[in-house]
Amino acid sequence: MKAIEINEIDVGYANELIIKDLSISIPANKITTIIGPNGCGKSTLIKTIARILSVKSGAVFLEGEAIHKVDTREIAKRMAILPQTAEAPGGLTVYELISYGRFPYKKGMGSLRKEDYEYIDWAIEVTGLAEVQERAISALSGGQRQRVWIAMALAQGTDILVLDEPTTYLDLAHQLDILLLLERLNKEEGRTIIMVLHDLNHASRFSHYMIAMRDGEVVTDGTPENVMTCGNLQQVFQIDAHIARCPHSANPICLSYQLCQAESACASSKPCHQKVSG
Repeated sequence: MKAIEINEIDVGYANELIIKDLSISIPANKITTIIGPNGCGKSTLIKTIARILSVKSGAVFLEGEAIHKVDTREIAKRMAILPQTAEAPGGLTVYELISYGRFPYKKGMGSLRKEDYEYIDWAIEVTGLAEVQERAISALSGGQRQRVWIAMALAQGTDILVLDEPTTYLDLAHQLDILLLLERLNKEEGRTIIMVLHDLNHASRFSHYMIAMRDGEVVTDGTPENVMTCGNLQQVFQIDAHIARCPHSANPICLSYQLCQAESACASSKPCHQKVSG
């Protein structure tokens, strides 16, 4: 089953195309991660899925419906978005910002209902923000602010979460906290997670499906086993990678790498899987 289907889209800014004739399907009830070098079109693709950017041609379908034909409020009930950079209105507390996640369910100027408060309290708890929920957003660290935005997305209670670099500004422990939370939401509640990550090993460990991009195009896609190969990483990132096995997921990880030299090809033809015990 497909959560998102993208058919032959062209997307860009002004007269510059960033994504050209791209087609890809994103599975429902799975974790999909988009990887690629800076400027390859990852965020542009995420913004297009989120309807922040419009396509110049082609179409994006959300659960079989053309996304541009679906009402904005209805989109917000089905898909929560965490952009790469987000700015909160001045003076808001943590609790107030997270409560904005329930906006699609409010009628007119109506107040929050019991169900809304339950979603807000749950989002605060699972993101570890209970102790700071009354603080002003401006008083938080960068990592805490990121967790607040994630909590707001969770408070929407949608089946699909779209996150552009959700681990930005977070230290190693909090990165893992967030990714384990997303994994739990997928396993226990069947939520579809679509995200951009720069950390290849996190992407491989936590994903069912990966999309590797370069220069606005999909270079390869599939399971971590299919995407995280020496040859693919050479083509996408211009690196000569040594691939090992994650002791937690058994998926491929990049143990080490060096830059490819222009005068010599990377050793992509050599065996690159090495089991790591742990």
